[in-house]
Amino acid sequence: MASHPSVNVARLTYLLVCEAAGVAIALSTKGLIDISISTGLLGGLGVAGFVIWIESLMKGFTLRGFSTASFGLGIGLFCAWLLTRVEISSLLELAFRDRLMTESGNPGVELDVLRLTINVTLYASLGFLGAVLALRSNRDDFAFIIPYVRFRQDASSGQPIVLDSEAVMGERVLRIFRSGFLHGRLIVPRFILDDLQMRVESGANIDRQRAQRGMESLEKMQLSQEIQISIHDTPTNGEPETIHSRLIETTRMLGARLMTDDDNLAKVARIQGLDVLSLRDLDEALKPTIAIGERINTVLVRTGKEDHQAVGYLSDGTMIVVNHAIAKMGSNADVIVVSTLLTSSGMMVFGDLYKPS
Repeated sequence: MASHPSVNVARLTYLLVCEAAGVAIALSTKGLIDISISTGLLGGLGVAGFVIWIESLMKGFTLRGFSTASFGLGIGLFCAWLLTRVEISSLLELAFRDRLMTESGNPGVELDVLRLTINVTLYASLGFLGAVLALRSNRDDFAFIIPYVRFRQDASSGQPIVLDSEAVMGERVLRIFRSGFLHGRLIVPRFILDDLQMRVESGANIDRQRAQRGMESLEKMQLSQEIQISIHDTPTNGEPETIHSRLIETTRMLGARLMTDDDNLAKVARIQGLDVLSLRDLDEALKPTIAIGERINTVLVRTGKEDHQAVGYLSDGTMIVVNHAIAKMGSNADVIVVSTLLTSSGMMVFGDLYKPS
């Protein structure tokens, strides 16, 4: 994956600083150490190249990972400090004291070196183990250690939400967040943005229009005061992956929820233990339940299969066929539901005109 432009600017700036530092060192040491300006330039280039190489190895190491590793490192160093309090190094000194007395003319210096070596090794080893264990742990493990902190964080801002292409193109995310029923920072992986751009440039006509609306919806969300949204640069391991697998991996890495309008993606993500916000499930939950005998007001817009029938639609698109209502075409009508029929394309409702008693 190509580096972010701002990262390249930072690398170039650091390289120039190292080169300038190399020249400054060469000029300031004349008369003490004979260092030429070319040697200073090469030295600065070598230092900058080494540090940039280390930085490139850390491209998959995010700020979240750094904070997690720092937490584990702190625990490891604290455990090492506790162990040094019980004087493990002193016990080892006693074990080697006789040997040092016979082999060395100055055992005090060697005992100090031994104590320092043991302490450094102990702190380094336990710090390393603490950092690695923290990086291998998930957010639930940290919640076990500091549950109150997680409770306050989730209560105030909510878990982050990763959006897929279908959710962005559906244009409902903005309305859902503005309604106040859902909170949390929205995250759009950069490969999702690239997918939308590719659809805009080379997709079929309908797909191109949906992708264009999705880009416009993203722009509106970025300008909205009610929504926090960011573009996330997800590292790749170099192996070919599908967008779905990268979405699932990104959601897991960020400890987020996945919002999607794709049933298959939602099922796969749930199987892998992720929290999924399915827009299709939300649609189903918000569909009005229609009971026989219920009174509904609707606009009759066209004729039905039978000459006496008129057809209207509910707010969710459900078709309602009204008997003996052809005279009400083009106007509002109160309808009493007499039956419902579930078809492959959805629910159909049949009714009669309401007649006040």
